[in-house]
Amino acid sequence: MTIQIGERIPDASLSQLQDGVQSLSTRDLFDGRKVLLFSVPGAFTPTCSTKHLPGYIQHFEEFQRRSIHVACMAVNDPFVMSAWAKSQNVPEGLLMLSDGNGAFSQALGLEMDATAFGMGMRSKRFALFAEDGVLKILHVESPGEFRVSSAEAMLDAIGD
Repeated sequence: MTIQIGERIPDASLSQLQDGVQSLSTRDLFDGRKVLLFSVPGAFTPTCSTKHLPGYIQHFEEFQRRSIHVACMAVNDPFVMSAWAKSQNVPEGLLMLSDGNGAFSQALGLEMDATAFGMGMRSKRFALFAEDGVLKILHVESPGEFRVSSAEAMLDAIGD
């Protein structure tokens, strides 16, 4: 079942490459702050690399002005996420997080079966906004679409 507005973000462990592979609990990520987490089906894939991540890079300073932490997540390993970040010139502070086995995506109820495309289980394309670990906004894309999870759409949804 998909997480609902007003529910707490589930406990899980994500990872990132910072002086080796580092684990980051969702509690540490979300508790006590405003966080915008967007998820892509895969690093280096066309829409993710030409539209989704670049939009958040372009608007990163606006999120920072609003005291919103931004994180990108994919069901890829942390080495792939780090290489993708370098190739996209991701600014320092925009977290590139690995949900390597898809456990967090599954806990959110936002997993996607992409085995027909040779990609295994992945995360749906979505963006969520949480305050102090509680879900406030969730925008999930329909298959093959990119509209509601963009940086612009989320900035509008969050408001001032």
